[in-house]
Amino acid sequence: MFHLGWFVGHGISASGWRDFWAGDHGHTWMRSDVYLDLVRSMERAGFDYVMLEDSSLIPDVYQGSTRTYLQYGMSAPKNDPVTLVPLLGSATRHLGIVATVTTSLYPPFLAARMLASLDHLTEGRVGANLVTAHNARAAQNYGRPALLAHDERYAMAREWVEVVTRLFASWEPDAMVVDPQEPMLVDHTKVHPIDFEGSYFSCRGPLNTVPGPQGRPVFCQAGGSPAGREFAAQVADTVIGGHKSVDAMRSYRADMSERMTAHGRKPDDCKVLMTVVPTLGETVEEAQERKRRQQAAAGERLDQFLAAMSYTTGLDMATFDLDAPLDQGLTTDAAQSVLADYLRLGQGKTLREIALGGRDAESSPFVGTPDAVASAMGEVITETGADGYLIANPIDRRSVSEICDGLVPALRKRGLVRTAYEGATFRDNLLAF
Repeated sequence: MFHLGWFVGHGISASGWRDFWAGDHGHTWMRSDVYLDLVRSMERAGFDYVMLEDSSLIPDVYQGSTRTYLQYGMSAPKNDPVTLVPLLGSATRHLGIVATVTTSLYPPFLAARMLASLDHLTEGRVGANLVTAHNARAAQNYGRPALLAHDERYAMAREWVEVVTRLFASWEPDAMVVDPQEPMLVDHTKVHPIDFEGSYFSCRGPLNTVPGPQGRPVFCQAGGSPAGREFAAQVADTVIGGHKSVDAMRSYRADMSERMTAHGRKPDDCKVLMTVVPTLGETVEEAQERKRRQQAAAGERLDQFLAAMSYTTGLDMATFDLDAPLDQGLTTDAAQSVLADYLRLGQGKTLREIALGGRDAESSPFVGTPDAVASAMGEVITETGADGYLIANPIDRRSVSEICDGLVPALRKRGLVRTAYEGATFRDNLLAF
């Protein structure tokens, strides 16, 4: 069997507001309805977790302006996903709920207290997607002139994890006494300061609330650069791979296994999920036609693609010749693995051709009927050694129903995904197989 997650890739935003099945999402994106529908369907289908992306800026990389980003609702407006976690937790009983937390900007004590509180509210089902951020505008919103250099951001993230982990451990397991006769609620001898002094953070501690049911919430990571992979291998409970081809997936899983082993961890203790966007139809031909229409529509949104590419790479694509090959010597201090993908896929192609083709040139064969796609998904897991998939389809009710009520039953028929939850907490279910 393999695991399933769903990536809400644009966070709590108006993303997709112009899509055919979006309804009135442009006016209602800030409400909880569509996300509640999503998680209820996901739990019915036995998913492990939903992961909510986040960013805290309005980008202005492309053309040096916020115009394109705001015109099309790209990256903004966007609400803080943490505020949605208790609502999603109340609507479900088993599903893991992962909110994005920026290690470069969230103080460790604030994050530890927030995550412990959410773990209690969800009865042990909260997780944190740890990101280092890659845009100076976000840093400036938090009163800092810039972010640290790429690899140093990961060094800072490792220290951040050490601080929050010590805070979660600052209460001994039996510190809560709750004896009304003595009386004693908490045994003060079992709650300890951490007195941490590091290169990036200092924190006295202890945490001023009881650690949640999981002790430490599940950590999710999606770094693709060498520094990001190393960080994930050290601390993550689940890792997100953005690779499209079977060969790339196999290589990524093998690399992560080697890195985890080098850190004294068992590779099976960290679940590697590959991001996919299945395209379904009642016939193979219908699914292929839908895929063709999606690709054609993407090609008509040249400005949006270039703006998105600019944001993730930190390079203003408006300054490059659309009809010339992309310079293979480009470097970035932003999302290095994303730029590397564009350069690799773009060899011998112009920037316009890269934009029209997107990053879908090596897409896995997940286009067809639910039965055919389910079969292909099982084969790819066997070939790559991955632990499952992170669905990244649009968040609209048609898309959610196609996956949860169309694809998942076909997967269950083959015994590829669970039919019932095994454990009480997010981590229990993640480690069940």
